[in-house]
Formats: sequence, structure tokens, C-alpha cells
Amino acid sequence: MLNKVDDYIFEVPMGHQRGMIVPGRIFISEKLLAQVEPGTIDQVANVATLPGIVNYSMAMPDAHLGYGFPIGGVAAFREEGGVISPGGVGFDINCGVRMLRTDLRAGDVVPMISNLVEDLFHDVPSGVGAKGRLRVSEHELDEAFTRGAAWAVEAGFGVAADLEHCEENGQLEGAKTEHVSLKARKRGRPQLGTLGSGNHFLEIQRVDKIFDEDLAKKYGLFEGQVTVMIHCGSRGAGHQICTDHLQVLSRAVKKYGIELPDKQLACAPLGTPEAENYFGAMAAAANYAWANRQIISAWTREVFERYFADSRLDLVYDVAHNVAKVEEHSVDGSKERLYVHRKGATRAFGPGRSEIPEAYRAVGQPVLIPGSMGTPSYVLCGSEGAMKLTFGSACHGAGRIMSRTQAKKTY
Repeated sequence: MLNKVDDYIFEVPMGHQRGMIVPGRIFISEKLLAQVEPGTIDQVANVATLPGIVNYSMAMPDAHLGYGFPIGGVAAFREEGGVISPGGVGFDINCGVRMLRTDLRAGDVVPMISNLVEDLFHDVPSGVGAKGRLRVSEHELDEAFTRGAAWAVEAGFGVAADLEHCEENGQLEGAKTEHVSLKARKRGRPQLGTLGSGNHFLEIQRVDKIFDEDLAKKYGLFEGQVTVMIHCGSRGAGHQICTDHLQVLSRAVKKYGIELPDKQLACAPLGTPEAENYFGAMAAAANYAWANRQIISAWTREVFERYFADSRLDLVYDVAHNVAKVEEHSVDGSKERLYVHRKGATRAFGPGRSEIPEAYRAVGQPVLIPGSMGTPSYVLCGSEGAMKLTFGSACHGAGRIMSRTQAKKTY
């Protein structure tokens, strides 16, 4: 039984699962809550049992069943006494979204949209196991793992201004390539510059409606404008890194005497070798993903230049929605460094945070929420409310009402 806090917050009480340290909170309407699988609520409660968790185990409005943590899950852990868990990040490390704005209107693009899309499909490899146009050396792969989008820009894929408009400037500190396995390297090396499959996409979009003119101007957006949204992650490299370290952390649970309600919550205490090694490898995968989206952006710009020689494609923002990061937040009136896990959840920092690009700092971070094939995408703005309620987090997409397996059986 959930307790209703207000119209959009429902609390999972402490007694829902034995060993809960904090309550759970689901940020959702009653209408959407009716579509959430009971197992998702159980997963919110399970996460609430993990050592060092702060405030609440949370789920965003698009929450659904995941591996260990629910997709849409957010949980923050103290450096002292907390843990890190691959289940709170996911297999596609730094799956994320970036949005490019053009100076074109829909009327300029529609007459040649078929050719434009065909060229994009040709120039940006996609599909299961797709291999990219790039042939990178082992050294270049290391650079992608350690320096992310910065390496890609230096290699000619974009401009320096792109980096300022990426979360973490497109490079998560602390990457350790020595904890990336040979198998992960072999999977990742041929896939730089590829979208992948599933719900990943490159989409030409039109700004349909603006709800806040002042904010839209800050983000460089106007009605009728053509934009491009890219959704992809760390490909086979990230999946393999997660797989490799899940095995290590599963053993760490026994080594450190951690009791878990679900073995998929495999974790290690922060500061231990197992935790440090996973974080270093995860950071490498996150950087690979930023390099990947940067390369795809460069090829997208090249295609647009063929048809619109004087057009611009400027990066509005790039956000991760599968990652764990060290962030400073206010807890009980004091500033604390926390390891914030977001899996299927988007960072949504409010005004004034130094992590936000200077151009947006006064208003808040752009929050990119891609839609499904049949629904619009949204550009939101991080707020003070999000900082207080969710450690600056929001949903990451349209969500789902059934799994892909169930959808295939049904339709």
C-alpha cells in the first residue's frame, strides 16, 4: 500500500520490504501510477535497503522494471558507509540525449526531408552490432575512454563550444582504462560513431510549441525551428563493462557481509577496491558514450551542410540518463558529497549551479526528455524544486506500459 503525499508524490512505506533504511518515493500522477507494475514498486523498496542511502529511494514518472534498480530510479549514497551498484546505472552506461538547434525553419527543410534522412541513415551507422566508419587505434580508444568528447573534438569531430554544453563537459573524471577488459575494448573499438538499436535514434524535429518564451530564448529555441535529437550510449563497451564488474561486485557482497533482498543489487562499499575499480571503468564507458555522440553530431552536421551550406547546428545540451556521479547536495541543512545513481533518470539542476553552462546558469539546466515514435519530445528546465525533492533529477523519456518481450507477444 502506497501513501499519497500529494497529487504527484506517492510514498513506499518503510514496512514494504524488510530492512528498508529510508522510505521510497515515486513522483507520478494517479493515472500513470495505475500502469506501474507491482514489481517496480518492490524494486524501489529493495533499493531503500542499501547501506548509506540518503533521504529516499526514488522513482521518476516513467518508472518501470529494471535490473535491480527500477528504470527511472534515483538513489544517493554517502561517501562514508555508502555503496555503489551497477544496477543503479544500467548496462548501457551513459545512455543519453543531445539536442542540436539549427537556424532553419521547418518550411526550409520539408521539401528535401527524404533525401536528408536517407543521407543521415547512410552516414550514421545503426542497428544491432553495427560497426562505425571509424577505425581507431588502441591509443585513440584509450583517449575516448579517458577524455570523452574532448578527444573527439580534438580529432576534428566538432568545436570547443560543444564541450561547454555537455554534462560534465563531456568528460567524467576518474576513468581507469586498466579496469576495462579486453573483451570490452574489442566490442567498443569498432562501434565508435554508431547509434545501435532498440530505442536509440537520430531524429529531425520541429519545435511545435513554446510554453515559456524567455526560457526558450535562453536555449536558442523558437517555434517552427528545426532541431536534431540524438539518443544513444556506450554500445557494447558499456554493456561489457557492466557485465564484467557485476561479477566482481556479486562476490564483494559476500566479502563485505552485505545483505540484499535481490542479488541484482550487487554492490560494494565506497572506498573499497571493488567500488573504485567499477567507478573507474564506468567513467571510461561514460566518456566513450560522450565521444560517440560527439562523432555522430559531426557527421550530422556534414549531412546538413550538403543541403544547407550556410546553416548552423549548435549544441543546446547533452545529458546522461544512466550514470553514477559524485555531486554536492544539501542534506538536513548541510552540504554533503554524495554518489548519486540515476538509471533512466535525467540530471535536472536548478539555477546557480556551477555545473551548468554559463549561458544557462541563471535559469537552470536544459533537461531533454525524448518521446516515443508517436509522441513529442520535451525540453524542460531544471529547478530549485528538483534540487530539494530529487537531488536535481527528472524523468528520461516516454516510459512504457509493457516490456518489449510482452509487446512482441501481444502485437
